[in-house]
Amino acid sequence: MSRPSDQKTERYQIRLAPAQKAMIARAAALSHQDVADFILNKVVPEAQAVIEAAEVTKVSDRNFTRILDLLENPPKPNAKLRAAIAALPETL
Repeated sequence: MSRPSDQKTERYQIRLAPAQKAMIARAAALSHQDVADFILNKVVPEAQAVIEAAEVTKVSDRNFTRILDLLENPPKPNAKLRAAIAALPETL
């Protein structure tokens, strides 16, 4: 019999204090969830938020338009930029 593609197959183990384990179990019971679902329902959204904060840059519509304009029409290099380019190593 083949497994459905959405079936959970990975296992994650952590060590925690007995008081933490009891508190999590109590909170899960009060939420009418098993411990694994309770933990996943709390951890996964937090993980998504951390990843989004690290990988997504949000800008206003005005700034987005300005960025696009600068990409399409970059300013001419000034003396500081030319000096910075000259100071770069030959290979990066």
